Order: sequence, then C-alpha cells, then structure tokens
Amino acid sequence: MRIVITGASGNVGTALLHALGSGDDELVGVARRLPDTTAEPYRAASWWAADLGASDAEGSLIGLLEGADAVVHLAWAISPERGDPPMWRTNDHGTRHVLDAVVAAGVPHVVVLSSVAAYGPAPRWDKVTEDWPCDGIATSAYSRGKAALETLLDRFEESHPEIGVARLRPCAILQRRAAGEFERWLLGPAVPARIVGARWLPIPLWPELRAQAVHSADVAEAIRLVLASRFSGAVNLAVSEVLDADALTALLGGIRVPVPRPLMRVAAHAAWRTGALPLHPGWLDLADEAPLVDTTLAETALGWKPRYDAASVIAELVAGLRSGEGGASPPLAPTRGDGILRRLLSLARAKPSHQSQS
Repeated sequence: MRIVITGASGNVGTALLHALGSGDDELVGVARRLPDTTAEPYRAASWWAADLGASDAEGSLIGLLEGADAVVHLAWAISPERGDPPMWRTNDHGTRHVLDAVVAAGVPHVVVLSSVAAYGPAPRWDKVTEDWPCDGIATSAYSRGKAALETLLDRFEESHPEIGVARLRPCAILQRRAAGEFERWLLGPAVPARIVGARWLPIPLWPELRAQAVHSADVAEAIRLVLASRFSGAVNLAVSEVLDADALTALLGGIRVPVPRPLMRVAAHAAWRTGALPLHPGWLDLADEAPLVDTTLAETALGWKPRYDAASVIAELVAGLRSGEGGASPPLAPTRGDGILRRLLSLARAKPSHQSQS
C-alpha cells in the first residue's frame, strides 16, 4: 500500500511509523516542521513539508495523494504556542484541504484521528459507546474542534459514500517519547519537569476526577488494523482500566491535595493568563466532563488488544518527564536550556505563552 500520513512527526505519527516501518508499505510523511529524516523511525518514510491550513495547501496535496491507497490524517493543533498558526486554521481549514484532496485524487480510504473529547458529557462513571452524541464540551476549544470535525466527517460521508472513512476516538494518548511535548503543554519553562514524581510534590486534584489513558503504540496498532481491514466507521480506543484521583496521585508520586474544581480552575486561569503555566483551564473542564468510553467495538471488529495498562502508560510518561526524554522531531523534541534565567524570563513575559482554549 501507499499510505500518506499527515502529522507524521507527532506523538501518534511517530508511533505509527514504528508500527508500519518494518513492512512493505510505501509511507509518505507530511509535517509542517520536518523531523530528522535520518533517525528512526522517520527514515522509514519519504517526507513532504506542508502547512495544511495554508490557502495553497490543497493544490499541492492533490498531487501528493495521487496513487495513494489510504490517507491517515493525524495533523491537529492541540495546544499551540502563541506564534504558531491559529488552531482553527490548522484544524478546520487543514482538515478540509486534506478531505478535498482525497476526493480529487481518488483515494479510497481515509483514517482520521478524532477523540473522546468530541463526545458530550455523560454520567460520570458510565462508559459510552460510539453512538453517544458528539456535542463536545462547551468550555474546551479542543473539544469543540473535535466535535466540529465529527460533523464535517458526517457531511463528507454523505457526499462521498464511495470513500471509506474511519474515525478513531482515543482518550489521552501517552508515551515516554512524548515527554518533551507534554512538558511544554503542561509545565513550561517555569516548572522543571524533573520534579514530577517527587514524593514531596503536592498534587492538587478534585475528588471526582477519573481518567482513562492509552499508549501511543496501541493507538498505532489500531490504525494498522484499520488500514489492513479497510474498516469504516467510528471506534473508541482506551484501556478499560479507570484511574481515580488517588490512583493518579500514586502514579505521579506526590502528595494529593484535595482542591474543589472551581477553585482549581480559577488558579489555573490566573497561572495561564500571567504566563506562569501554559495549561489553559479549558483542559481541566475537558478532564472533568469528557466521558469514559467503552472499547468493545475495537476489540471485536478490529481484534484490538492494548498491550499497556493505564497505570504503566502514565508511569512511562512520568519517567520520560523526569529523564528529559523526547524524539527526533520538533513536536517531540526534549526541552533544553531550562535554567533559572530562562524560567525567570518566562515569568517576566506576564502574558500567556500558549493560545487560548476557551
């Protein structure tokens, strides 16, 4: 097969290249910022640099997709820095350009990475199946974007029934190699990542918090199975294990400090607004309101069996944060130069380092 992968240098894209790189498929990676193409697993693909949200992207994409058997669309702005292209341009315009190019080039199968964030709220401890409404969480830009993606794919399927469309809806996707990316999203230069996991570290969490997680390699394996079987439709991806606030605290290695979520949101907004931390409070809303998901369909229709449990997934990320892990691509690159001067300069900006998630 000839498979074109957008966002191939990111967290899931890197894992997918690992999963597919040893086979006979021809892999083409698309990224705004190219990785080190001599390093593993990036050497397994040929590469094309493109900003998918740019106005001229569609024309170039059509030529690139000619003769492709499948497109895996992973490119998505999750928590961009202020100087990056706007989220809506990358996520909405970029996806439309990819889908239009898929039609023009006659690609028969497209696999799109959606998210459990697309779902509307559900009873807190219930697990929802793929028919749960994709209404999103109103106070999360990421959630609203994924809900809009689902609507866009609905319309695309109606207009182009000849093209198979698979939608993957994973929960939080983690791996050790993505530690640099998560450090930039969660901590920023003001907080050294090596303190994560320290026994004395206070962990403020609200009592009702619950979470699912899945390893990037397991998501990549699901994509491989989808491509091999030409699966169409929506499918949830998560480890069945659900972690509560106490379990998360144990994995993060600190001391749990029970904090009401409204108070925690106020503090998070102040930290984001002043540039002290990059984490926008909209992510707390998403963590609280996004539903848990049932993965029976993935297991029965795809034969998907995750290799990693939720606890080991989070423990691996914590270990990566403490050791400064990363990958040989700009999204996953480890953070360097996190000395005292850089931290002081980051605080002196007194403005958000990352775009709003409101």
